[in-house]
Amino acid sequence: MHSRNDKIISFIRGVYSTDKFIPLHEPRFSGNEKKYVIDAIDSTFVSSVGEYVNRFEKMISEISGASHAVAVVNGTCALHMALRLAGVRMGDEVITQPLTFVATANAIDYCGGQPVFLDVDLETLGLSPDSLESFLLQNVELRSDGFSYNRSTNNRVSACVPMHTFGHPCSIERIVRICSEYNIEVIEDAAESLGSTYNERQTGTFGKAGIYSFNGNKTVTCGGGGAIITNDPAFAQRAKHVTTTAKVPHPYEYVHNEVGYNYRMPNLNAALACAQLEQLSQFLANKRTLAQRYAEFFDSIHVHFMKEPVNSRSNYWLNAIILGDIEERNSFLEITNKSGVMTRPIWCLLNKLPMFNHCTTDGLKNALWLEERVVNIPSSVTP
Repeated sequence: MHSRNDKIISFIRGVYSTDKFIPLHEPRFSGNEKKYVIDAIDSTFVSSVGEYVNRFEKMISEISGASHAVAVVNGTCALHMALRLAGVRMGDEVITQPLTFVATANAIDYCGGQPVFLDVDLETLGLSPDSLESFLLQNVELRSDGFSYNRSTNNRVSACVPMHTFGHPCSIERIVRICSEYNIEVIEDAAESLGSTYNERQTGTFGKAGIYSFNGNKTVTCGGGGAIITNDPAFAQRAKHVTTTAKVPHPYEYVHNEVGYNYRMPNLNAALACAQLEQLSQFLANKRTLAQRYAEFFDSIHVHFMKEPVNSRSNYWLNAIILGDIEERNSFLEITNKSGVMTRPIWCLLNKLPMFNHCTTDGLKNALWLEERVVNIPSSVTP
């Protein structure tokens, strides 16, 4: 076991050509980042109004293929607003997966919703359409008011939030198709999957809306930042209005016509984001080459490396391996981190956290199995 771990550590050090600490995912600033940030400073437009915000939204629309993009301060705020504008209200149930970053469920809670955690697929690590279909058939009915309700709780089931885990697209087309039969809105948590495609279509564009994150550890970063994307012009207009404190345009007066949110992305962050987005295709190509090298290496030592699902092209945001059991996982985590090669376990299932341990689940067989075995390995753009 130790010799195999030594081989893995040696291989990763060779990939990154260093004997120093190797982080899990660090940003690469090799383009116009400093130039654009200085330009934003010189313009004096450093807050939520500025040319770089406009440019960022245009670039996100072009990259994703979505008609509209709204820049916000982070991915969590993007998801909160998308769910709120999709109609999630106090007491609603929102279907999602337990194997995701906590922000997915937090955003549901911000709207007063209750997460319902359904199992994931082993092939995608994302929400299982089989689990979704089974849960809806057994528990949910579409009523005469046009909404679906959980028969046992009598709560409205208003939305579904599938997440594209580590950049690997879930079976999003089937999920959307199933939800449409129940008039359940799909909001895609594409926080990790900028540049990933399913059937040659960008993740985030299949549901009512999708969201991206530009946190410091993402493929493209601006320190903090997020975006809501949609093909619905009215939805986009509402998103921009509500995230700008619901301020009614006026040359000098302060008029706000509803409760709004101070969620707009500052121009300084947008300047950094624009420079990063200019390099997205190079970053994706680099990360794909890294994933191919990992795949060949781990195949040679008989360790399961997580590859992109069928009909998908992953951005390989975070590379992952699947080990034999929790003991092997824990040993691997301890040895690699002590050696200065950063590795991380997959998230604790959200239904185990104290604030969500009362939520409905469907048994979560696959999620529980994966929780004990999945480890992320260094995935930064290589030198």
